[in-house]
Amino acid sequence: MSIKFDHTSLNFTAATIRLKKIVNRTPLQLNANLSRKYNCNVYLKREDLQVVRSYKLRGAYNLMSTLTTEQLQKGVVCASAGNHAQGFAYSCKKLNARGVVFMPVITPNQKINQTKMFGDQFIEIRLVGDTFDDCAIAAKKFTEEQAMVFVPPFDDLRIIEGQGTVGVEILEEQTDIDFLFVPIGGGGLSAGVGSYFKTYSPKTKIVGLEPEGAPSMTAALEAGFPVELAQIDRFVDGAAVKRIGDITFPICKEVLDEVHLVPEGQICTTILKLYNEDAIVVEPAGALSIAALDAYASQIQGKTVVCVVSGSNNDIDRMQEIKERSLQYEGLKHYFLVNFAQRPGALKEFVNFVLGPTDDITRFEYMQKTNKENGPALIGIELKSKEDYNSLLLNMKRYQISYTELNKDNTLFSYLV
Repeated sequence: MSIKFDHTSLNFTAATIRLKKIVNRTPLQLNANLSRKYNCNVYLKREDLQVVRSYKLRGAYNLMSTLTTEQLQKGVVCASAGNHAQGFAYSCKKLNARGVVFMPVITPNQKINQTKMFGDQFIEIRLVGDTFDDCAIAAKKFTEEQAMVFVPPFDDLRIIEGQGTVGVEILEEQTDIDFLFVPIGGGGLSAGVGSYFKTYSPKTKIVGLEPEGAPSMTAALEAGFPVELAQIDRFVDGAAVKRIGDITFPICKEVLDEVHLVPEGQICTTILKLYNEDAIVVEPAGALSIAALDAYASQIQGKTVVCVVSGSNNDIDRMQEIKERSLQYEGLKHYFLVNFAQRPGALKEFVNFVLGPTDDITRFEYMQKTNKENGPALIGIELKSKEDYNSLLLNMKRYQISYTELNKDNTLFSYLV
């Protein structure tokens, strides 16, 4: 049974006042490259330039600033390996509150160090469990045992009000907006910004974006209530949740005009283009709103568009995977398990006659360590143009090359990148 929620009851004015001296008023920038590409005015709301490099500070501080002095002294708890932990830690420092951050054991040191930096001596980090779900269970149990306050990443009205101040700032600078593109993870940002826009700019079409591999909002809309996905692709870590929030869902259902799924590979292409063309560094979730523009190209021509860039906490160690996923999505990178014929010169023939003049072997590894001239080999091939793919397959057939294309098997491909 679906739950209805009156989104107009959210108090964004109070949240704006609480956050005024804490958060950066991030710029709303007209992007010349995107505007030219889509023949419209594309503005980027740069939450990647926030104090903690994401919007998450807004919700965490808004909730924590409503707690009593006694509650703050007793302590607050959160479970997060990403942006929420950093916003929480920064808020603890500003409010002189004792904070305990639960993170999975597998959390990269970069994220642990960032959280420590923002929280300083006011926070303690506990590494528990192999997955976020294990970590969250431990955090909530600890909260109850210690009679502390749990600060959730999205499913609380005060969190939603805080995230909604992103929308307040947008409409204070640009009132005539035709399309608003906003990423969805647990739904806090989309619920907050969507509610504010529906109240003060009802003509704006609000499009929520989810990664294709983690469609928790889409699944909830289909079912009519939040459901837990059995499996998700966690690549877009800032927006990959198994279950949309119980509080955020009815609000999002009310205020979002539609929800669109964005392929992870397209998100990766967007990350690389933003870096190369605009010198903007974004995390995968931060690229969601811009990556979706291709699908709306015909609708947004001549319109005023705002894309919320939600964050920039991207670990440089992930860049190789980002490039691989982008090349695969663009049809420029292909992996084959090639079973060479049992005759001399088979490998030489493959290089000289099967590959095109601009095809490049980027990976080559014999899978059979003995008799190397005649064994199966893993071959990664990068193309200059995706049109060269068909020529490559035709040459394979012409020279009777036995092969398996690993890109077509998600399980096998996941071991390569």
